[in-house]
Amino acid sequence: MMESPEPVLLWIPLMKNLGMSWEDIKNTPRFELRGLMAAYNEHENLHSMDGYDDKDISEMAKNKPAIRSGWHKYLETQRKYNDMVRRETQKRSFKSLVS
Repeated sequence: MMESPEPVLLWIPLMKNLGMSWEDIKNTPRFELRGLMAAYNEHENLHSMDGYDDKDISEMAKNKPAIRSGWHKYLETQRKYNDMVRRETQKRSFKSLVS
């Protein structure tokens, strides 16, 4: 019976991008490996277009329209985390505790 290609798709990025050794991968449960890859992908998306603005993206999208979809995904991820940080900050502010 042939094993699914999923492990290979996990192992290469874990070794290359996260610096995990083969022994680390073998000793880590699969659900944790999947979690590490999900977190890595989220981090990559969160910082994929740092330093660019709308004007830069408009210029680049003239030659490669697919950039615009990556830009929107980047902005969506930025908003998601900024909203989470804002909620945490609001919960812990002294003013919100007093009122």
